[in-house]
Amino acid sequence: MSEGESEGELEYMDVDRKLVDRIAKDSVVWSCFHGLVVADKSYQASGFYPGIGLAHAPFALLPARFPEKEWREASDLAPIINHLVHRVSSDATFLHESFSKSKKLDEFTSRLLDIHSKMLQINKKEEIQLGLHRSDYLLDEKTKSLFLVELKTISSPFAGLSSLVTQLHRYILSRYGKLLGLDSERIPANGALDQYAEALAKAWSEYNNPRAVIMIVVLAEEQNMYDQYLVSTVLNDRYPFLICYNTYNITTIRKTLAEVDQQGEILPDGTLSVDGEAVSVIYFRAGCTPVDYPSESEWRARLLMERSCAVKCPSISYHLVGSKRIQQELAKPGVLERFLENKDDIVKLRKCFAGLWSLDDSDIVEKAIESPKLFMMKPLRKEGGKNIYGYDVRETLLRWQKRKTIEDAAYFLMQRIFPTISSTVFMDHGLWIKERASSELGIFSTYLRNKDKVIINKQSGYLMRTIGSTLSYGEPVPWGFPMLDSVYLTDEPNNT
Repeated sequence: MSEGESEGELEYMDVDRKLVDRIAKDSVVWSCFHGLVVADKSYQASGFYPGIGLAHAPFALLPARFPEKEWREASDLAPIINHLVHRVSSDATFLHESFSKSKKLDEFTSRLLDIHSKMLQINKKEEIQLGLHRSDYLLDEKTKSLFLVELKTISSPFAGLSSLVTQLHRYILSRYGKLLGLDSERIPANGALDQYAEALAKAWSEYNNPRAVIMIVVLAEEQNMYDQYLVSTVLNDRYPFLICYNTYNITTIRKTLAEVDQQGEILPDGTLSVDGEAVSVIYFRAGCTPVDYPSESEWRARLLMERSCAVKCPSISYHLVGSKRIQQELAKPGVLERFLENKDDIVKLRKCFAGLWSLDDSDIVEKAIESPKLFMMKPLRKEGGKNIYGYDVRETLLRWQKRKTIEDAAYFLMQRIFPTISSTVFMDHGLWIKERASSELGIFSTYLRNKDKVIINKQSGYLMRTIGSTLSYGEPVPWGFPMLDSVYLTDEPNNT
């Protein structure tokens, strides 16, 4: 470390190549021994069968710097957001009114709303509600403000792998920290894996059938299966329950939506039985995008599960709350007050809301045409199209105005956030490369209630993802596949 350079200020771009080689080799060995792995797409069967074609997960070699003040701010919001999700999910009128326009263009959301309507018609009540959520944030470089960019209420991945990346980075800094000018104690503990498993186990216990299983709904082909297996392993190994002098271990099974349709039935008492096994908890790691429903078989399975008395993670109403459309509605003045009573909580949440506007707001559209660099356009669903930046915003809006199309209902305008661009080292397939990149912080949270009793409501670990950045119209734009990362807490906002 050079004279005048304080601890933690060493630029990753300046790290000696030989030292990076040593750290990279150690990190790959550690990853393979500890399960920080994914299925390698270059092996044809790797996504279907465990143990075939493993590769270490893509990750950043060193942790991403993040200011401690904003880290704690994001962490403190987790239980507030959990409570908000539950309150919004209970307001059927608000949900259906919010989607009144977009559902005409979005068949996927329309089908989800149809299932929700059917549950309302039969007065289906979810006594036990389980939410495993993740709130994603960007830190704006210009304003030093933290902004919520996405809320995931279904199939929030990487609780397992993110916990391992944190352990890996602590290991690296315990060995090389002095050479790098970094302190392993500045990496916060990450209990995402253990706390996701804990929430699932307690939901299983609340269901009160020790012979019932937890069913993980998965894709037929899954490159990220080992992240899922990590949760299953913790459940199987750490949660024996003593019930009436007998010890019961939790059993997990994995089923695709098509398999649930073929093998599933609802017994007279409302129990979901799949291949002859009673299901207590349904943990969705699939079913969040249209491609997960290639036929009517998958939709029949989703309806069957919703009709059952099994605990759903998430229920159809929790799933809908995670939509960008709901986030857009909640950002409107006065809407949070409909669901939250605590004024301090409302202030904290509203502070982190970026500007979100419907494209039927003519004043905002005109402002975006005049100053396109201050806005971006986002699809209401992540897989519904690409983000639109810079002057492409102006061209798209002008084109849609001329055509007078209703296509705009599938997009919304968002305040442009300019995250800090800093140096990092990416690891993929055993090779490393130095890049300029930006990072997105995800805060995991767990929420479990049985009727009016809240059993769990807390922040439950984190996920940092770092992605390379390039310039478009002179402004940084993310590119490539996000690398798994962890957090290195700093006293001030990152100015590298």
